[in-house]
Amino acid sequence: MRYTSVKQLKTVSDNVAKAAEAALEAGGGLLRLAPNWVPRSFLHPGKRLKLDPKDLYAFGLERGGIDERWFGSTTEAANEGRVPDEGLSYVVHDGQRFTLRDVVAELGATIVGDDIWNTYKKWPVYSKFFDNMGPIPHHMHQNAEQAKLVGQEGKPESYYFPPQHNNVGNNFPYTFFGLAPGTTREQLRKCIAEWHAGDNNILGLSQAHKLQPGTGWLVPPCVLHAPGSLCTYEPQWGSDVFGMYQNLVEGRSVPWSLLVKDMPADKHQDVDFIIDQLDWEGNVDPDFKRNHFLEPIVDTSDDAHADRWIVYGRIEGKQYFSAKELTVLPGGKVTITDNGATSIIVTQGEGKINNLRLNCPKMIGFTELTEDEVYITAAAAKAGVTYENTSETEPLVILRYFGPETNPDAPNIGG
Repeated sequence: MRYTSVKQLKTVSDNVAKAAEAALEAGGGLLRLAPNWVPRSFLHPGKRLKLDPKDLYAFGLERGGIDERWFGSTTEAANEGRVPDEGLSYVVHDGQRFTLRDVVAELGATIVGDDIWNTYKKWPVYSKFFDNMGPIPHHMHQNAEQAKLVGQEGKPESYYFPPQHNNVGNNFPYTFFGLAPGTTREQLRKCIAEWHAGDNNILGLSQAHKLQPGTGWLVPPCVLHAPGSLCTYEPQWGSDVFGMYQNLVEGRSVPWSLLVKDMPADKHQDVDFIIDQLDWEGNVDPDFKRNHFLEPIVDTSDDAHADRWIVYGRIEGKQYFSAKELTVLPGGKVTITDNGATSIIVTQGEGKINNLRLNCPKMIGFTELTEDEVYITAAAAKAGVTYENTSETEPLVILRYFGPETNPDAPNIGG
């Protein structure tokens, strides 16, 4: 039987190890993943995820439109009213499905590699496509110490704007980052203290950068950013914490609850505490672009392929994640050896990864299965994975991200 819909699959929650081992054997260390859709109630979908337009509100109108697709995720989405498995990726094999999180919990280092398992006892990162019609509020993600106060983890993140998903820029392809050099604490305090009086004009204290498809940014925690309307590939830490510091976006109000949702309850009205969540020097950095802007860097290439770094760099000396974009030319075939586990998504073309088919879909129904997403275990990555482009006319393009310190020799960024 050919399985084309989640509805045809049996969900496995017991004895996942046995099912996962069968999938690994069949895939040669590769795991096929099903699309993982996430809605956001306070945003407006950008319609570039290839999700069937009739399914944009598949979670229900009150939950908001689907503007994200998560890849290789063992992280739950922190959405109010969420379904129990929201944000979790499912492995698909032989008429069954089971969460990648359960697979990692059962098989540990076999899936994520010894170093990551010994340090984190989980797959600590994930990536997503983030796709909106317009900008989102100027916000930050807490660091590890701050997030720990509410039982969460901090969240550094990164951006890459894949050209294949950005044929249009939508309403506002510019992102505000940080605060303009010279901004004072009192100016920012006024924005927060007068939250309920109308537009707090926090963007008047910031600076916007025009977004360019085929480039990206590295964003540390505690740094404000108001992402623009390009569809974005976002390797990031496995957390969904944030604080929204802008109270009005395109005429839509942002509730105070989204500012303080990941702050201790006894600090929800403490304006000084809220301001102190920000890394002040990081926000007013006069060399912000030099220290955070990412241009692709070719790692390897020949007549059949080009493999480029698209996310790289360290935050306070640590490599939390990294990512590459592999292009295999028509009829080309290449074996790629990586240092550790990785999760891939196809953005263009068709072909094979070892013995699994790859195909970039034109449109995806909410419950439909695809052939564009695969998790590669650490052992398989180190042994080498063969990518083959079976098209005679179109390149095969694949994005893949890695866990912490997997690529210590990756390029650095900034000063």
